[in-house]
Amino acid sequence: MTILVTGGRGAVARGLTALLDRHGLAYRLASRRPDTPGTVHCDLSDPAGFPAALRGVGSVFLYAEAGGIDAFVKEAVTAGVEHVVLLSSSSVLAPDAADSPLAAGHLAVEQALLASPLRTTVLRPGSFASNARGWAWPIKADRPVRLPFPGAYADPVHEADLAEAAFAVLTDPALAGRAYTLTGPQALTFTTQLSILGGVLERPIPVESISPGQWKDDVAEYVPGPYADALLDFWAASDGLPVPVTGDVELLTGHPARSFATWCEDHAADFTADSGAGPAA
Repeated sequence: MTILVTGGRGAVARGLTALLDRHGLAYRLASRRPDTPGTVHCDLSDPAGFPAALRGVGSVFLYAEAGGIDAFVKEAVTAGVEHVVLLSSSSVLAPDAADSPLAAGHLAVEQALLASPLRTTVLRPGSFASNARGWAWPIKADRPVRLPFPGAYADPVHEADLAEAAFAVLTDPALAGRAYTLTGPQALTFTTQLSILGGVLERPIPVESISPGQWKDDVAEYVPGPYADALLDFWAASDGLPVPVTGDVELLTGHPARSFATWCEDHAADFTADSGAGPAA
């Protein structure tokens, strides 16, 4: 049966569909803003598009969107969907997840799916390596990267590993029905990540330590206040304290998780002056 892949504009979905193409498996790509031929419209916060998107679908790769999850579950059951693979977040494992702007939506979607008759597999990535794109603007402008907690640790995971993990659980029934925490191979501070990126770009990247308030002012245009506060709390908690890493990427893909250096090599062009990339959250 057909696999519905939501979040069609995202890097993980693009990587997953490339793998499905390579193996000759049928899928339907969906997005709230379709930008490629054949992609169907499906806004996960608007149930109106669910029946058409789910028609004839046996499995779903689902981005977490809490707004319409109850309607999505109901329609998926009606359509005969057998398996949902949810791209969630390891932030749901925090004791205060239900109260965190970063985790609450992911947790609500997990709970709705796990309470349903749908067989559910949960992928919980930690820090996306692609978050480093948020440093592209100052790097291209030859300015210091301003950080409130340069010594905070993260577990950056490559989007290609997430796509391969999703492919594995969608195609191997023995792997389905469980939750996996997906991390990169190392816990790295922001300072270390920037040093690795500088090595790939063959130039040093200066870091400027700033106060949390200064950082909130810097990002006020594109990071809402509650999310900024939640990020600051998370970084403060991991300042100088390595976060745990897991072997779940290797368990699902058969190879060790790609390093942050590999991600930097794959995306070096994003940090060059003519790449067009700008500030990102």
